[in-house]
Amino acid sequence: MSIKKSSSIKTIGVLTTGGDASGMNAAIRAVVRTAIFHGLKVYGINRGYRGLIDGEIAEMGATSVSGIINRGGTILKTIRCPEFRDKKNQKKAVENLLCYGIDALVIIGGNGSLAGGGALYYNWKVPVVNIPASIDNDLAYTDYTVGFDTAVNTALSAIDKIRDTATSHDRVFVVEVMGRDNGLIALEVALGSGAEAVLIPEIKPDIGKICALLDKGHKRGKHSSIIIVAEGAMSGQDVAKEIRKRTKGLEVRVSVLGYMQRGGSPTAFSRALAARLGEAAVELLLKAKYGKMVGVVGNKVIATDIKKVLKTKKTIDISDYQLVGVLSS
Repeated sequence: MSIKKSSSIKTIGVLTTGGDASGMNAAIRAVVRTAIFHGLKVYGINRGYRGLIDGEIAEMGATSVSGIINRGGTILKTIRCPEFRDKKNQKKAVENLLCYGIDALVIIGGNGSLAGGGALYYNWKVPVVNIPASIDNDLAYTDYTVGFDTAVNTALSAIDKIRDTATSHDRVFVVEVMGRDNGLIALEVALGSGAEAVLIPEIKPDIGKICALLDKGHKRGKHSSIIIVAEGAMSGQDVAKEIRKRTKGLEVRVSVLGYMQRGGSPTAFSRALAARLGEAAVELLLKAKYGKMVGVVGNKVIATDIKKVLKTKKTIDISDYQLVGVLSS
């Protein structure tokens, strides 16, 4: 059982899956409008892979995506679907694609979305192109994922406000940001906010060094300090507890930014990136270039085999970590 193998694609489906990220709607809009421009029919699949299994599929037109470019979240809804790893459920999804006459898929999401796209392409020969959308920016072969810039700027806006109250009260604030498996958000936020230190999963935390830095700053009259911690490194509460234990006279407060980092109106960068990648995804399908993830490297849109992306781990730039320390001294 498989979808058409020729380049004569007439109908495409689009879905969002996994964690939501601001800019997903902009990507949906770009896919739908580009497809219609080329005379294709478009179906939207609600609730990601779960909706593909259950047949939650409806046709979309140009007006379906009007007024959504500035909205966070995803109009197609999203849900994590571990059941999609089961080939029986994959088979059901492919049957639904055939039932609706869908020749190819554009899948918008992160690691899990990419793995699902790979399963459809490599196991069932479904023409698939993935668009990387994740606040974590953790996919290789793209400098940025859709949503990362918005998440960073949302966190920065909150931290700027926290800095005001930290300065007013001569306090240390520990700010916990998202980043279960990597510190890419934390690093970018630390540099942008002028944080005194950052803790990330890739590097073992050195609380003693941070406390020495805070004591030194306090003695020279520093009125506030911000410590950024990625949730995968330590909890913000644990970091604050250790700082209180090891220092004298420092007031420490904790702010966990949590899911606010996923929401909000996407930045201009996230919207433009989504537009470029959405168009590129449809163009690849029309050129019969399947099983790819579109990305941007050095401001150039590229396409990489899904299998290659899945096998490659994105790493942090250690110089960014070091720079946080240099600028806080």
